[in-house]
Amino acid sequence: MENKIIMETDRLIIRRYCKEDLQDLYEYLSNEDVVKYEPYKPMDIKEVEDNLDWRISSDEMLAIVLKSNNKMIGNVYLGKRDFDTIEIGYVFNKQYWGKGYAKESCAELIKKLFSDGIHRIYAECDPNNMGSWKLLESLGFIREAHFKQNVYFWKDANSNPIWKDTFVYSLLKR
Repeated sequence: MENKIIMETDRLIIRRYCKEDLQDLYEYLSNEDVVKYEPYKPMDIKEVEDNLDWRISSDEMLAIVLKSNNKMIGNVYLGKRDFDTIEIGYVFNKQYWGKGYAKESCAELIKKLFSDGIHRIYAECDPNNMGSWKLLESLGFIREAHFKQNVYFWKDANSNPIWKDTFVYSLLKR
C-alpha cells in the first residue's frame, strides 16, 4: 500500500483511501444506523466498491485509521467551497462511536485547515442527529441556522417528498 498519510494524532492516522479499505468501508456503509442521516441508503458490497473508487480519486474524502491495529474506522469529508470555506462532514463505524475518534480527527484537521489559510468551516446536519451536532458544538462550532423542511432525500409510497430540517454550524478562523 502506497503511503498516503495526511497527518497523525495520538491514536489515529488520517490518510487517503486505498483499495485495501473495501471491507472496513463496507462494514460501516452497509449499517443502517450509521447511514440513517446520510443522503444514501445502506450499501451492498458492489455499491461500496464503486464508492471506494470515488473516494480513492477524491481529495475531499479522508480515511480515519486506528494506529493500534490499522483498522479504517470512518471518514471525514472536506468539501472545498468558495471564499476560503470548507464544508466538513464525518461518518464513523458504529463500533467506534463514543470513543472520541471523530472529535480527535476533526480537531486536528480543523487546526491544519486554519493554518493553511481557510477562513470558515461549516457543517450541515439533521436536527435529530444529536450526536453530530453535539460533536460540532464540542469543537467550537456555532449554530447559525435551523432551516425548516429545506431538503429531502427520499419520497414516500405516493412519491411525495419526505422533508427534513437542517442545522447549519460554522467555525471561523480565530
